[in-house]
Amino acid sequence: MVLALVFALPALEASSLIGLVFPGEIAVLVGGVVAHGGRLPLWAVIVAGICGATIGDQVGYLVGRRYGPELVKRLPERVRRSGELDRAMGLVRRRGAVAVLLGRWAAALRALVPGVAGMSGISRLRFTVANVVGGGVWAAAVAVAGYLAGASYRLLERRLGIGGEILAAVVVVAVIGYVVIARRRTARHH
Repeated sequence: MVLALVFALPALEASSLIGLVFPGEIAVLVGGVVAHGGRLPLWAVIVAGICGATIGDQVGYLVGRRYGPELVKRLPERVRRSGELDRAMGLVRRRGAVAVLLGRWAAALRALVPGVAGMSGISRLRFTVANVVGGGVWAAAVAVAGYLAGASYRLLERRLGIGGEILAAVVVVAVIGYVVIARRRTARHH
């Protein structure tokens, strides 16, 4: 089930703009934590994250290439007014395939850049190469960060006992809540 989420949530980010609400990086991060616990191999989490991220972005690119201008007109007003779409368009126009690599690291851009790249005329080959490289580095980095967070949690658990477990759970929930709230605020202010 965890691997399915590690694949599906990054895939849905760019193909359906869900990333603006629930970033796929949380699923990959949690997958890394679970891998540290020994329930999954870390390599499987990384592969699922890479596949989900690259397939989702390919779908976003193809949708942008085929239906982009029509879809932009149908986006909710708050998305058009947020500035994220204009920011993504400007980034892709200035940087081309490099924008695909850079856009991977910001949730709002991660969800928009593939479709914008499809609209911009970047060749499918250039997009695909940048997508696979960017998705690979991103998924590996996020999964390893989760794995290391799991290692830190285990160390904290041994030193603090049940109080540490409660404290660690509160910290994890607080971090996830902070990430979600920060992304929503960013989407609203742009």
